[in-house]
This record gives sequence, structure tokens and C-alpha cells, in this order.
Amino acid sequence: MTCRTPKVLAGHQHVPHMGSVMNHRSRFRLVALGVLTWAWIGAVSSNANAETYQVGPDKPHASLNDLQDSLQPGDVVEVEGDATYPGNIHFRKHGTSEAPIIIRGIPRQGRPPVLSGGDEWTIVLHGDHYVLENFEITGGQQYCVVHKAHDITLRNVVVHDCPNHGILGTDEESGSLTIEHSEVYACGSGEKRHQLYIATDESMHPGSVFRLQFTYVHDANGGNNVKSRAERNEIYYNWIEGALYHGLDLIGPDGQSPGLAREDSDVVGNVIVTTSSWQAARFGGDATGATAGRYRFVNNTFIMGPESKVALRMQENVESVELHNNVFFKLGDNEMQLIRHTDPMGASPVVRGSHNWIQEGFTDIPSGLSATVPGTNPGFANPDTFDLRPGKGAALIDAGTSETALQDSHAMPSALEIPAFVPPYRMRLAAGTQVQRPKTGELDIGAYEQGSPDAPKPDWSTGGAAGSGGMGGLGGSGGGTGGGIGPGTKPGGSNTGDEESSGCACGVVVKRDNAMQALLVAMGIIALRWRKNRRNEWSVPHF
Repeated sequence: MTCRTPKVLAGHQHVPHMGSVMNHRSRFRLVALGVLTWAWIGAVSSNANAETYQVGPDKPHASLNDLQDSLQPGDVVEVEGDATYPGNIHFRKHGTSEAPIIIRGIPRQGRPPVLSGGDEWTIVLHGDHYVLENFEITGGQQYCVVHKAHDITLRNVVVHDCPNHGILGTDEESGSLTIEHSEVYACGSGEKRHQLYIATDESMHPGSVFRLQFTYVHDANGGNNVKSRAERNEIYYNWIEGALYHGLDLIGPDGQSPGLAREDSDVVGNVIVTTSSWQAARFGGDATGATAGRYRFVNNTFIMGPESKVALRMQENVESVELHNNVFFKLGDNEMQLIRHTDPMGASPVVRGSHNWIQEGFTDIPSGLSATVPGTNPGFANPDTFDLRPGKGAALIDAGTSETALQDSHAMPSALEIPAFVPPYRMRLAAGTQVQRPKTGELDIGAYEQGSPDAPKPDWSTGGAAGSGGMGGLGGSGGGTGGGIGPGTKPGGSNTGDEESSGCACGVVVKRDNAMQALLVAMGIIALRWRKNRRNEWSVPHF
């Protein structure tokens, strides 16, 4: 891919006469006030002109395909639940950061709307500033959800049974993406198709962030559970289990210049369970793109299956690793490495941290780790049911540290220092039902604090229904992959959508807020009068 860098226009520098400076300042202030006023008016007008569309069997629109080319900033699309709609949906229109376009499922009879099928994809988000929430998405011939835009939020979605990637971020045009309170399972195939495969375009959208939070990713059909080439990854409060390969695979971009950015990852408050011989997390590179990045793991609980031999794997270029308050526990009794570096490139990574519970028998523990808590049993409350909260008398209780964000030359920028929540309990955790982490004494080691309350059981007013089989608990090796909560059905649906189709702009019109617009105009007039009365004062006002 050809790197796209902004062009800088060079020109001569003009030094104005002092009187000219005063005139320029006066004119600049006048123009700036006018621009600000009309910008406010434009923003309010954009929101005021937004429409609410309704989609459903008995609604004005039969499918999202009818509306995909008609939407404007601030529009809301409400899709009736307990019904299935065709795929091949391609949203190209843009919202704005102040007025995103919202595509919202409205559950009925305890069931969300289902987006199903598609010749290649089920849904493509190709316009910036969208929120997609409350949907079940399944059955795209290759991909279920394609992220090819900036400032996208997926919330309360269940993505499953997608033969290639469940959620795919493209190498080009993709920017920041948030996935929260969602569930992804039964996606991927082989070693190169993953449940989540995320990327960001560092040329078009520098500084982009992929955030995954309060989400349950489990029971992959292939590949990694979460593979990301994003410029920055924020992996907070998730339960990630049952990948064919790595639970987390955090690597560099494919096809972009290594000098564009350093890729960093902040991984806090997760449960990551491996059921294969591969690693809980690989980071750095995969022979197609390396990061030379910084990686920080804080208050995670890592559970390695009996076939696993390495917990964390660095590959190629890694600048630094930070480990605090993590649990590293393995089923079975074969030898286990804590961290391994394969295909090393560049300077040796700086590995440091403290207060990790590491099972006795682990090898290759870096010398930069201090205050390690060794043991044979972390003292989970009920390992047979995967209740990973510290039980009574557990060695994890009050054994952590609140000093989790080192301020050295390899510090993680904008680190999440102290976990405020706990991950979902092996199920989807709907928006608004996240569980706060109790604050009692010193931090406990691991993803949960002793006394962490139960999470509400999900339904489609909040979550999903019963799911697949389990791993047999932590008391033994078990016979299957991690179980969890799933929608319980795999409805079909006709593939009648037309990628290029467009519908009429019908709907419920939200009335313009004339009072607000008049107020902004008045503010502009007052500002202009203020300018006239204060003509000889040259301080720039602060808004």
C-alpha cells in the first residue's frame, strides 16, 4: 500500500505593519466569532433535521437496504426485533462526531432483530461516526461485520457462525472502533481466519484506537479470538476463551510503513482461557508486520489448558512489556514457560512488573519481575464452575499493588491504572449491567476482587440466551472448549438485499429546535456588538 502523507504548502513569510496587525486582529476576531456562531447553528440544525426511521415487517421500510443510501448525521434507524432481515447491507453515508448515525435494534418478545446472510458480507460500515446496537448478526458468506470507517461503535451485538472473519477491520480507511457489551462465537476457520480481525489505517486515521470491553469471545471455529493490527489496542474487562490459536494476537500493520506509528496495547482486567497448545497472548509481529510497541498487562487472569506450553509469546520487535497483578495458572502438570521471545529483532525487550501470582513450575520468569507470589493453587471461589473470584483465604487477596503504571522511559501512554470493573462471568454483559470492582484493602491479584457481586443473567432486554458446552471446570482438563451464552438459534433469511439500493427519505421528522437556533443567532449578534464597543482592546476573548 502506498503511504499517504499530508502535503505541506511552503510559502514566504510576511511581517505586517503594526497597524496592519491591529486591523488583522480585529478582522480575525470578527470572522472567528461569526464562524463559531454559524458552526454552532449548523451543528444544531443538522441534529434538528435528523429523522427517525422504522424498519420491520409492518413498518415503512422492510429492510436496512432500503435506507443505506439515505441517511444523514443524527438519523436514528429503529429495527423491529423478533424478525430476520437480509444482509448485503453497505452503509456509506457519514455521520459526525456530534451527530452520529444510530442503527438500533428494538427487541420484541425477548428477541433482537437478526441480520442474516449476504453474498460476501452481512453488513459493511463504510461511513464514519456510526453506532450499531442490539442486533444478532450471522451467516455472511465470508464476513459478518466489516469495519471500514472511523469512529464506529458496536454495542450489544451477537456475531456468530461467520465462515471467515466474524468482525473484520480493513487495512485501508478504518479508524477507531469500539466493541462493547457484545458476544462473538463460532467464527473463523483454519489458521488465518479469526473471530475478530481488526486493523486501522495509520495514514488516513492516525492515532486510532481499537477498544474491546465488557465482551465475551469464545468457541472459535478457527484462527485467533482477537487479532489486531490497530495503532493502539485497549482490551478492558473481557472474557476471552477457546481460540484455536491465540486468545490475543496483537501485532503490527500489514502493508504500511513501520515508521508511521508505534503500536501499543493496554490489556487490563480480562479473563483469557486457552484450550489449545497455543498462547494466551502473542504480541509484536507475525512475519507480516511488527510493532516495536509497548505492551501492558494488568489484573488479568490467564488460564492455560493442559496442552499449552507458553503463556505469553513475544515475536519480532517488542520495545517493552509490563506485568502487574496477573494470575498465571495452568491445568495439567507439563512444563510451562511464562514468556518466550521468538524471531527476535532489534533491541531486547524491557520486561518489568510486580505482584503477579505465578504457578510453581513455570520457567523463564524475567528478572525484571518483583514481588512475585508463587503457589500451587490461587484459591478461586469455585473452579469447577469457572467462578474465578478469590475464595476465602485465597493467596490473591490484598496481594496486588496499586502502582500499576510505571513512569519510566518505556511507560504506556494513557494507561488504565486501576481496574474499575470486572469482566463478564462467561456470558455477554449487556450495556448498563457492568459490575464495579469492589474497593477493599489493597488490590487483589487477578481479574476479580473478593466480594465482586454476581452479574445479572442476560436476556434480550439485557443479553443472550443459553449457549454451548463447557471445559469441565478448572479441577480437571475437561473435554471440550469453553462454553458460554449464545442466542440459541441460527435463523436463516432470504438474501434479497441490493448493495446499491436506496429508499425514500420517509420517517418521523424531529422538529427543529427554533429556540436554540434563535439563541445562537442572538449570541452571535451580541458578540458582534461587543466587538464594536471594544474596538480598541486587543485581548482575544475566551469562550
